[in-house]
Amino acid sequence: MKKTLFITLVFIAFVSCKQNPKIENYKATELNVTTSIYPESIAKVFDAHGGIDTWNAMEGMYYEIEKPNTNDTYDIALKSRKSLITSEHHLLGFDGEYVWLKNLDTVAYKSNPKFFYNLMFYFYAMPFVLGDDGINYAEVEPIEFEGVSYPGLLISYESGVGESPDDEYILYYHPETYKMEWLAYTVTYFSKEKAKKFSLIRYTNWEDVNGLVLPTVLQWHHYENGNIGDVRNEVKFVNAKLMEDLPNEDMFEVPDSTMIVK
Repeated sequence: MKKTLFITLVFIAFVSCKQNPKIENYKATELNVTTSIYPESIAKVFDAHGGIDTWNAMEGMYYEIEKPNTNDTYDIALKSRKSLITSEHHLLGFDGEYVWLKNLDTVAYKSNPKFFYNLMFYFYAMPFVLGDDGINYAEVEPIEFEGVSYPGLLISYESGVGESPDDEYILYYHPETYKMEWLAYTVTYFSKEKAKKFSLIRYTNWEDVNGLVLPTVLQWHHYENGNIGDVRNEVKFVNAKLMEDLPNEDMFEVPDSTMIVK
């Protein structure tokens, strides 16, 4: 999250907010109410990945991230965003109000629990998490890679949304398929100030999970001054499931009040 990017934003004539959309004529466009509240470009991206309606019909998600010894497992209640990450040495959970951490042995937890508990879910559940409330959309200059120009959508948040409303994302999609290809993002959690540095992820492989197209590999690239460099990190996702039934939420509850992260 430390590579510099200088981006000139080229906005279209409007910036669309989910709560205040430019409403289309539903009969003329044959769009349903759910997808019609989004700008056309992001709606097409959702459709290319199975549709926002299909996503909204799901209640639970499970996946694993490959690790050398034991995979990390992720259980998420999609509507409340309650979650549990089970790793070799720790349990990291969110009960809807508190982030909590349980050590399974003497190995210290090296990340920031409040920052990390939903980080990989947010990357993995792209582009659908960009349909949340309180989001603004605007077009930006495309990104160029290997002869392809990928159009970009800037995602920003209204004040008071989430822990870090000043975070920004730029989703870059394929000009023909509308599938998501790249994600540039800033991190403001630690500084609490609007950031100028963007990191860049490439979404390289996809799979169908209960009708939705989700990634199997994320690659972080070196990225500076708009130039895409070599891969610097890679994360692989396996055994993904999406459920229409709500998970047993007992797993998300704080085992002991002393485990709540302050």
